[in-house]
Amino acid sequence: MSLSVGIIQSNYLPWRGYFDLIDDVDLFIVYDHVQYTKHDWRNRNRIKTGSGPAWISVPVRFSLSAPTPIDRTPVVYNANWQKKHTRSIDMAYRSSPYYQLYQQDLLDIINTRFETISELNVNLIQWIMRQLRIETPIRFSREFSPTGNKTDMLIETLKQVGATDYLCGPASRAYLETKKFRAAGIRVEYKSYDYQDYPQLHGPFEPNISVIDLLFNCGPDARRHLKSLSPNLKAAGT
Repeated sequence: MSLSVGIIQSNYLPWRGYFDLIDDVDLFIVYDHVQYTKHDWRNRNRIKTGSGPAWISVPVRFSLSAPTPIDRTPVVYNANWQKKHTRSIDMAYRSSPYYQLYQQDLLDIINTRFETISELNVNLIQWIMRQLRIETPIRFSREFSPTGNKTDMLIETLKQVGATDYLCGPASRAYLETKKFRAAGIRVEYKSYDYQDYPQLHGPFEPNISVIDLLFNCGPDARRHLKSLSPNLKAAGT
């Protein structure tokens, strides 16, 4: 029996490709036992405003001298960021066709106090999955206590859940040791991110923004715009 698995760190309000990957696999593992990285997608994303794409970022307590795992990185609540995000999202999307359908539930999560960035991200990801009718089960990398380098940890995690196939983003080509996956009997596929445009506010289409843009503009029809137009690619030799 085959079991395809995707493994990614949690992101703040991810783009649609993140959810397309989750929808493509039988099991999704949130890879948050690894160290938090600055200037990444863990605590920020972009929304489309009347002035173009704009960043919204969640402040966290992080030190380069004492790195912390993503699932233990605290959110900072003394910067009034929740109010800023609420205002930014409202200003950007209040005139979108389906804003009223989603805004209350989304903003309720954003305005809840979560201890860590991972908790906040996972709650948002699970809510978005429900809106997109994605039923893939979720587990967490800390359950498996993987060790070794990046590839070894992935393979150890995959073996513990009985994975036969591993789906990852195309950027993984730069570091993935595919020979080790082949030796472990795990096939590797690279996700295709090839998407059609959808109706959008504020001028020319912008693809690389948070999936909430898709929800607010397309509503219940959002899932029709979720899937890549091109098939995923098998890694050579696996």
